[in-house]
Amino acid sequence: MTLGRFITLEGGEGAGKTTQSALLADALIALGLQVIRTREPGGTPGAELLRGILLDGSIDWAPRAETLLHFAARAEHLAKTILPALHAGRWVICDRFQDSTLAYQGYGQGAQRDLIILLADHSEVAPDLTIVLDLDEPIATQRIGRRGDAADRYERLDAAFHARVRQGFREIAAAEPKRCVLVDASASVEAVHTAMMTAVRTRLLD
Repeated sequence: MTLGRFITLEGGEGAGKTTQSALLADALIALGLQVIRTREPGGTPGAELLRGILLDGSIDWAPRAETLLHFAARAEHLAKTILPALHAGRWVICDRFQDSTLAYQGYGQGAQRDLIILLADHSEVAPDLTIVLDLDEPIATQRIGRRGDAADRYERLDAAFHARVRQGFREIAAAEPKRCVLVDASASVEAVHTAMMTAVRTRLLD
């Protein structure tokens, strides 16, 4: 049985992951591939329930507890959405995955990075390609402000937090160049999509 491919999109708030995920899925479908889009935390009813708990801001979670909640949502997501799709030969595009936990909870909130890496190493699957959308915090703030939606708990955190998260993603990408591609998310939507498709073709299709 031929497994599908697993692509994750990472980056801070306002980087355009949702928009680029949709464009990437459409492009791959046009090539004749079977594609599903999903997100984290979320992707199954149980994981979406945990997403609401994590994002609404009603509880000030301890960093380790928050980390474990993300991994609980991920275990459900892997078991019921990601792995079945991959085993069926579909390509999976996921908006956030384990790198977000390391960047947000590890770098951003000070949770134990070794624990996050250990838990990630025990995952049942690793991404074939991770595209990190890199964006300066001032531009991200402008984009979030234009959305018109109520900001979630992470979006409301201060600039210092988001700077740590960005640095985390950049260090993750630098440490794993075979898996990760860093893309300048301040460019136009079309330019970012082109850069992403170049990475996909080079790493997964050629």
